[in-house]
Amino acid sequence: MSYHNPFTPPRKSATFDDHTLAEIRRAAATGIYDIRGAGTKRKVPHFDDLLFLGASISRYPLEGYREKCDTTVTLGTRFARKPITLKTPITIAGMSFGALSGNAKEALGRGATIAGTSTTTGDGGMTDEERGHSQTLVYQYLPSRYGMNPKDLRRADAIEIVVGQGAKPGGGGMLLGQKISDRVANMRNLPKGIDQRSACRHPDWTGPDDLEIKILELREITDWEKPIYVKVGGARPYYDTALAVKAGADVVVLDGMQGGTAATQDVFIENVGMPTLACIRPAVQALQDLGMHRKVQLIVSGGIRSGADVAKALALGADAVAIGTAALVALGDNDPKWEEEYQKLGTTAGAYDDWHEGKDPAGITTQDPELAARLDPAAAGRRLANYLKVMTLEAQTIARACGKNHLHNLEPEDLVALTMEAAAMAQVPLAGTNWFPGKGSF
Repeated sequence: MSYHNPFTPPRKSATFDDHTLAEIRRAAATGIYDIRGAGTKRKVPHFDDLLFLGASISRYPLEGYREKCDTTVTLGTRFARKPITLKTPITIAGMSFGALSGNAKEALGRGATIAGTSTTTGDGGMTDEERGHSQTLVYQYLPSRYGMNPKDLRRADAIEIVVGQGAKPGGGGMLLGQKISDRVANMRNLPKGIDQRSACRHPDWTGPDDLEIKILELREITDWEKPIYVKVGGARPYYDTALAVKAGADVVVLDGMQGGTAATQDVFIENVGMPTLACIRPAVQALQDLGMHRKVQLIVSGGIRSGADVAKALALGADAVAIGTAALVALGDNDPKWEEEYQKLGTTAGAYDDWHEGKDPAGITTQDPELAARLDPAAAGRRLANYLKVMTLEAQTIARACGKNHLHNLEPEDLVALTMEAAAMAQVPLAGTNWFPGKGSF
């Protein structure tokens, strides 16, 4: 006879928790894997696990009201005849028209322009609205080649060759049929309403030698004017960074696993790639070993949320950061004012990630004309610009507190870690010590 102790509540398994059980049941009922947008939801070591050491006797802080702390960054100084200079090191990551509504893409351009920074196209090509409202626009060159043409390459201010993405390194993108509208289909030369999957690798190269040829081809098309970025997912950052540099990149974009995506398999998002924090120091080490740190610029993305995150990424050696999910939230994504409609979709504000369904009540991750019309591009652009301004001011505040007159003067010795994992990944001392795991080795 079994006996249940009335003083002990029922105990659920940590391995087979409620989410895991629900996913097993869903898979058994449908026979298909789960697809969603956004980034990883598991907790991994992140910038929250680092703290700054402010100035005291050993160095003086700067007075915010009379001592300048510069935030500008110039990208593409290696080979491009026209490198781009931004007022803030916070850029907008690539998100496609198709994944996002036309109004959302316009709003990103408007906000970036007000803030004096760049935005990026994404898979599927460049829209006239995006180009028209973006002072500095980076054109993504992806394996799919959707929407790619020499005219738009020349219209861009920089070109980003996408090799990998943090949410799915080694995997291609998805855009389901419900978001393939007439305009999206025309831009991508696809049938309307049919699921689209982007290739996971470029069709015309199999390694870094071919990448070098492609970079030279793009330079010839654009008369060597445009900076050429190479974007990689956070998988093998030391070698990927080194090979991108040797192939001739002006800028390396490194996207950690907290980076979002419009749609891919949940199992990919949660189980492939490395945390952003683990990617930065190996990439910086590669640049240093090649004598290219600060000569080839490093942009870090994946889970950047605040000016503190920006300052920490730069202190670890990045030149700039890119934001995606945070930018969408600033526009109005997952806004509680749409809570009733989120609930009708079986979710809640703050958890909505079914971007692939095209039913976003906020009008951002949709191609439904009625939903998209809910987003005012001008108002949303101003919100994004406000957010970028606050992030920049926060990063400046931290830099001044550390006695630095430029964000790029922040350095690893300004940081300590709160956990062993963060100390090992960031290669900064555990707080209260002068040691981190693996010190003296890579």
